[in-house]
Amino acid sequence: MRFLKLQQVMDKTSLCRSSIYNLINTGKFPKNVTVMGKRKAWLESEIEDWMIERMQAAELD
Repeated sequence: MRFLKLQQVMDKTSLCRSSIYNLINTGKFPKNVTVMGKRKAWLESEIEDWMIERMQAAELD
């Protein structure tokens, strides 16, 4: 299990910061978690699961 910073999530998904937060607000992207204090991060496994779901949805279209 590994935590990803916002920039790492952006690099991995090719999404910009605003797209990520817009998707979070609509419940369509994993929420970040508080690692310590104000430090937030995403679980890499949740980001990868989201990417797999997107690929599977694209195959159905």
